Formats: sequence, structure tokens, C-alpha cells
Amino acid sequence: MELHGKSILITGGCGFIGANLVCMLAYKNCKIKVLDNLSAGKRENLGQNDVELIVGDIRDEELIKKITQGTDVVVHLAAHTDVIKSIENPQLDFDVNVVGTFNLLKGAVSSQSVEKFIFASSNAAVGEQIPPITEKAIPAPLSPYGASKLTCEAYCSAFAASYGLQTVSLRFANAYGSYSTHKSSVISQFITNVLSNRPLTIYGNGYQTRDFIYVDDICRAILLSINNSNAEGIFQIGTGKETMILELAHKIKALSGNNVDIIFEPKRTGEIIRNYSGIEKATRILEFVPEIDIDTGLKMTYGWFCKDGYTDNLFQDNLQIC
Repeated sequence: MELHGKSILITGGCGFIGANLVCMLAYKNCKIKVLDNLSAGKRENLGQNDVELIVGDIRDEELIKKITQGTDVVVHLAAHTDVIKSIENPQLDFDVNVVGTFNLLKGAVSSQSVEKFIFASSNAAVGEQIPPITEKAIPAPLSPYGASKLTCEAYCSAFAASYGLQTVSLRFANAYGSYSTHKSSVISQFITNVLSNRPLTIYGNGYQTRDFIYVDDICRAILLSINNSNAEGIFQIGTGKETMILELAHKIKALSGNNVDIIFEPKRTGEIIRNYSGIEKATRILEFVPEIDIDTGLKMTYGWFCKDGYTDNLFQDNLQIC
């Protein structure tokens, strides 16, 4: 699909991935609409880009029906993304993630204009697996958050089969990068803590692994999914490489030059031990190849936190690895 002149709706567009995607799309000469309730993202994250900001909630069915009219592509990023909080309040997680996504799928179909629906999923949808995780893995989510993402993938598949809506579910590995100060993810927490001279807390022994993917690579995967007419169904989007959390802590300490302590706490319910993506399908069909390695990405992220992001939010609790 040629993006020139197309109308693209990005839910959660003021948030972490959304703000980076808006920056990338700003050079594509398309009409960008952002729907965000500003619970996590900020208007300022959109910068000076030519964007129509709609302040609202994906749970508002009437609003969704209205704003999907005349839209060509929906990129659905808005979500309740905290694994631990999903365990504490599964109803909220369900309402935002499942009901909100269902509303968007209905709106996309009723609009009769939406050509493609991109859904931001997660490896949490499949739970603990023997890595590398591929699209053939039998899902067994460990948290309500993971279950909500799996449910939304199923609805995307059902709407594709039932109504002819072309849907793509991208299972993102652990994303990091600019505009992530509000996130409770491990890289954001570690950088925030070293900058504020606080210890780094690891839940577990530190040998658990994650596939950390820089946000620019995620945005490239989204654009490839939009542009490729053969893109449909589920794709694993990661680097195909795993990094131990303890190794990550030492990398960030070395970047900062701050020899803060590392504290170990018991492993928490719902968190996966070992996780990285097999990206062969994405490489073959989407021609997706990650460009930013972990060391380069950490340097850029650390630099952004120091320059732009550090004073926005200082989170000291609720470190989340998933």
C-alpha cells in the first residue's frame, strides 16, 4: 500500500511507540490521526508534526465509530501494558485491551474504508515457551495481560475471516527507546535509577532473558506490515537475540559510570524466565531485518533520557521485566 495521501489512525499515538511512529510517518505525506486518552502519553510527544489529536478512549464505542470513518489504516497501539497490574486488576486489563480492540475492529469494518488493521501484540500472548518463540508456538499466557493480547489476536483473525478485514498482529519483543520514561519496563527503570543514584532491583536471579528491540526497528516493522499486501496474520517482531537481565544491568551501569548496587528480590508471578523471538517469518514475508543492536540502542536510549526524558518522570517502584 502506498502511504502517500492515506489516512492513518494511530491509537496510543502520544505514547512510547506511537510518538516514534508519528515521527517516522511525518515524512510519508499521509494524514495522521492520533487517538489517545493521555493517561500515559503526552501531547508534547507529538512535537511539531502535522497531526490531528483526538483526546478520547478506545472503550468509547461511539467515538471509535466516528473516527474510523474515512480512515485507510488503523495502527492499534493503545493498551493497558503492565503485566503485574493486570494480575492486580484483570477487569481493567480486559476492558481496555479486549473491549477496546473489539470496538476498533467493529469500527474498522463498519467504516468500509479501512484497508488494513495493525494490532500491537506481545510475546506475553504465548507465555513460557522454549525459545526461540515462533508463530507456531501453542499459546499458554501466564498473566491476564498476555491473555488479553491472545484474545485480541483471535478477534483479529476472526474479523479477517468473517468480514474480509486485512489484519496483522505483530508480537513485539521487549521494546525500548525514546519517549519511554513513563514505562515500567526494565530498561526504563534501570536508566532512571542509575541517573537518580538508586540501586537496580532484579526480580529473580538475573539469568532470565529477554529479546530487547529498539523502537525504531518496531516502527519499521509496522511500516513494512502496512506496505506489504501479503502481510496478514501473526508475526514475531524482535531481534532474535536474548540478553540476560543481569547482563543488562551491568551494561547500563557501565554506560552511566555509576556503580550503583544491584539488589535481588524473589521472582514475581506472571513473569517469564527465558524469552526471545524467532523472526524468520517476518524476515521472509515482510523483509524485516532489525538494524539496531542492544549496545547501540542502549547508548541512544540513555542519551535520550539524559537529554530529554529524565526529568519527566522518576519511577522507583514496580519494575517490570515482561
